[in-house]
Amino acid sequence: MKKIVSLFLLVMMILVLAACGGDEKSADAKEVKTIRAGIGLNDQHPQFKALVKFQEIVEEKTEGKIKVETYHSGQLGDDRSMTEALQLGSQEVTIPSTAPLANFVPEFSIFDFPFLFPNEEVADAVLDGEVGQKFLDKLEDQNLVGLAYWENGFRDVTNSKLPIETAADFKGLKLRTMENELHLEAFKALGANPTPMALGELFTAMQQGTVDGQENPVPTIYLQKFYEVQDYVSNTHHIYSPFVFLMSKSFFDELTEDQQVIVKEAAVKAGKYERELNREANKQNLEDLKETGMNYTEITPEARQEMVDLVQPTIDKYAEQIGIDTVQEVYDAIEKATR
Repeated sequence: MKKIVSLFLLVMMILVLAACGGDEKSADAKEVKTIRAGIGLNDQHPQFKALVKFQEIVEEKTEGKIKVETYHSGQLGDDRSMTEALQLGSQEVTIPSTAPLANFVPEFSIFDFPFLFPNEEVADAVLDGEVGQKFLDKLEDQNLVGLAYWENGFRDVTNSKLPIETAADFKGLKLRTMENELHLEAFKALGANPTPMALGELFTAMQQGTVDGQENPVPTIYLQKFYEVQDYVSNTHHIYSPFVFLMSKSFFDELTEDQQVIVKEAAVKAGKYERELNREANKQNLEDLKETGMNYTEITPEARQEMVDLVQPTIDKYAEQIGIDTVQEVYDAIEKATR
């Protein structure tokens, strides 16, 4: 009899523990997850507007089981510190340019090769294709997940000293760049004096004369109000700069398979929206800059080719560091997309 009672109690204990475990799993499934998504640009930039679109899609598709908090203007830090926060799992999403991202995955430097992409359409084809995905896959070793490419755009130079018409005009200019060795060496090859600096420090640095100028896509130049401390802008279009939509791998792995699909599709859909907004802003904001009184200079094909020739040794150096086969694969994809 005692054995029967003991067996009965053991079975009841197992059932109770199983029920508790089931409740815990049920609670986990119902738990609301929070994505803290931070960017360096302000709330008027196409990037932030698209981040809000991502928020709307995710919260609707997950029926509120994933909430997205959006932070702009470097409220959570600069690109590098936010990317490091993703690695540590203390932040869930950020969308840096490839330049600072190359500090984590050196192969991303190729997307900052000067004069790599001839236009946005070719960039879209390469980044959204097989080659672009191969680069995103490299992020997992850094505890990061690359969900999509967005667009920062073609970068142009502004300064407070003189119109930049030819490579000779770069001589001695103190230009702020992102924290990327390739950028620094390329501008040195052009004769400039490049200085890496966080975006949040840039306006004051130009205002105080710490640097003479900077390089960024037109929407950033306008929305950051650089026209208040800069007199000249030139369409150097020296680099096409993508954004990479990053998520913390530790957070991504905690999502259900359905939720992973939702955030991936939301990043891609919001990215297409961001590209449209950004290209519209490029046209409009260039006119806006002219209306503020900035002196605008068109770079001639001959002057641009001279710049290409000057930075070619830098490109060759980094091509060897990245790997000739990898670089050639990107060049082949560009050639195919250009046909």
